[in-house]
Amino acid sequence: MPDTPYVEAWLAGPDGHSFYTRTYHATSPKAVAVFVHGFRDHISRHADVHAAFAQRHVTIFAYDLRGYGRTALDSMNSSPDASYGKTSRSLEIRDLEWWINHVAETNKRLPLFLMGFSGGGGLALVFPTRTEPPPSPQTVALLSGVIAISPLVELGTPAPRIARQLVKTVSSVIPTFPFYPPLPPERVSRDPEVVASFAVDPLLKTRAGAQAMYEMLIQGEEMLEAGWQRWPNDLPIIMLWGTANEVNSPRAGIDLFEKLAITDKRLVTYQGALDDLGHELKDVSERFLDDCVTWINAHLTTRRRLPRTNSSARR
Repeated sequence: MPDTPYVEAWLAGPDGHSFYTRTYHATSPKAVAVFVHGFRDHISRHADVHAAFAQRHVTIFAYDLRGYGRTALDSMNSSPDASYGKTSRSLEIRDLEWWINHVAETNKRLPLFLMGFSGGGGLALVFPTRTEPPPSPQTVALLSGVIAISPLVELGTPAPRIARQLVKTVSSVIPTFPFYPPLPPERVSRDPEVVASFAVDPLLKTRAGAQAMYEMLIQGEEMLEAGWQRWPNDLPIIMLWGTANEVNSPRAGIDLFEKLAITDKRLVTYQGALDDLGHELKDVSERFLDDCVTWINAHLTTRRRLPRTNSSARR
């Protein structure tokens, strides 16, 4: 494999917003996955995991979400109106639809999967259950399956009611007002090198925009209360959890999984593991990769329909 196992590009998304992207091209690819990173996260942190998927014949397309990573912080390439934490759930869904259509058009022969981690896993759960576009039904129909990695349904430690009300009030007045929710790296992974990397990573910030944070929380809760009923009957899902996850609640995630009224679903748990399963102790991370790829390989002929046009995502 080359020293740089990916192709990076700055691509225009909805409204011409500039996004930092990476594509990890697999040799003899069997499938392609669109990866959505976690809250306050960025895709460069997952380079080793994405390269490992590519070695297993799964191409990965990843992008730094609006308001995060280089999409927000690269002074040379980011959009003039970009800033850290400046986003909303409606924009995130619209952006994700755009990139799913982009990947479908550029990989027409490959089954397409949606893969989300932590906060991005919560977005992956919400995405196919909206009551109106975006996304369009045609975009959802492109997916051969959803891979939800430690998805945010509820926080591991729920925010106090007064704090939630404060964030809600502030988000309606100043959507980008910064909050600083704690996220000790020791709660993300048991790998000491991963924990140490958080302190020196310039793209990992401690702040979050009020609107983005509030909408992320309430939509996860809505999925558990009612959104699960809107899950497409023919959309397979695999959900993967570390049993000791303290960032997001495994109990809430598994409750949601059990409510899904579909037959093609799989739940995988890893005893003692934390949030970032791709960066856990070596045996966990290797089993996580094997479990994901085995599931993808079992769904290579599932559901995928080619788009007739990309206009639904590019309005």
